[in-house]
Amino acid sequence: MKLTLQQVGKRYNHNWIFRHVSLTWQSGKHYAIKGPNGSGKSTLLQIIAGSVLHSEGHYELVNHDSLSIDPQKQHRHLSLCAPYLELIEEMTGMEFLRFHFSFKKPLKSFDEILQQIGLAQAADRQIRYYSSGMKQRLKLAQAFFSDTGLLLLDEPATNLDESGIALYKSLLDECTTNRLVIICSNDPNETTSCTDALFINDYQEK
Repeated sequence: MKLTLQQVGKRYNHNWIFRHVSLTWQSGKHYAIKGPNGSGKSTLLQIIAGSVLHSEGHYELVNHDSLSIDPQKQHRHLSLCAPYLELIEEMTGMEFLRFHFSFKKPLKSFDEILQQIGLAQAADRQIRYYSSGMKQRLKLAQAFFSDTGLLLLDEPATNLDESGIALYKSLLDECTTNRLVIICSNDPNETTSCTDALFINDYQEK
């Protein structure tokens, strides 16, 4: 998987959030997007995810066969964990995994996933009764255990306690071989695996 951005920019009305972002990122590496709150980190990640349109420039995702992926089909090749990602709280944890993985191929069985993330005992409980940390574990699970070449993580340790952060780091070690991983965060706990970083402030008009 290869991601290429050429002179990408985003504006709202007449205000540019960032401009002229150019990069090429490859599978097998972890990259960070850093910058102050409100600087556009999450906006850039959402452009990469295809959920927000860029205002200028060119964006391309290429698969392992060096073929450009149709923008209308890019969602099949990526998974996302983010604070703004909504869970279906009327579903149980097991029901949510079954629903999510009707669209993506899972890397493990649902029982194995729930056991690994510490939610086996809560599998049949509605998500609305989960704590914020339990919900975050479920968000991590649907992203990490999806068989996708691009993994996008926006502040992935949000609401996690010490054991949850340890789980997150173990998932990074186990589930990201040969994947392109992009982590949007300023927290060193979340970006220790990253070998390179983009600082969004470098692309803002002075």
